[in-house]
Amino acid sequence: MAMKATIKNLNNETVGEIELSDDVFGLPSRTDLLARMVNWQLAKRRAGTHKTKTISEISGTGKKPYRQKGTGRARQGSMRSAQFRGGATIFGPVVRSHEHDLTKKVRKLALKTALSTKAAEGKLLVLDAASAESHKTKDLAARLATMGLSSALIIDGANLNENFARASRNIPLIDVLPEQGANVYDILRRDTLVLTRNAVEQLEARLK
Repeated sequence: MAMKATIKNLNNETVGEIELSDDVFGLPSRTDLLARMVNWQLAKRRAGTHKTKTISEISGTGKKPYRQKGTGRARQGSMRSAQFRGGATIFGPVVRSHEHDLTKKVRKLALKTALSTKAAEGKLLVLDAASAESHKTKDLAARLATMGLSSALIIDGANLNENFARASRNIPLIDVLPEQGANVYDILRRDTLVLTRNAVEQLEARLK
């Protein structure tokens, strides 16, 4: 089974039709799955370099402040304890990785679900080719405005057209990725998903 999509060029002209596989573009929407995938992606890229000092790392004396008994005060063993000014932080953050596991099957299904969600919402556009004669941002921005694209992720085949990539780099809310870089977070954070004919073929071959 396959659904049909119109192919357009950068002048917003219809230049043909393409069949989209239901195995990749016709899955039911699963917000739980997409949420899991986005959380996994964002956790994976966290630096995890936040750190507070423990009692063993704080600069200061190791001497007992005063004797154990007979002063009438609470017993103390160190001036570097948490209850004193400049003392340790108890259970503070430590340097660590925030990454957690998510199986390949779930990740693959989440990507197909994200593609299917855009298709179901009518926010999937198939482009004949993502190429530009000039590397000038102004020229490409005008063409994208003609197509009504103000917030879009454009996914091309394995090799990006250099002029197109350079021209799009400075346009707000427009991202360009090669097919192998397609990911759930970037697909969902932009309003429209634009796939080139090459990208459709390569995604279908990889995800079926």
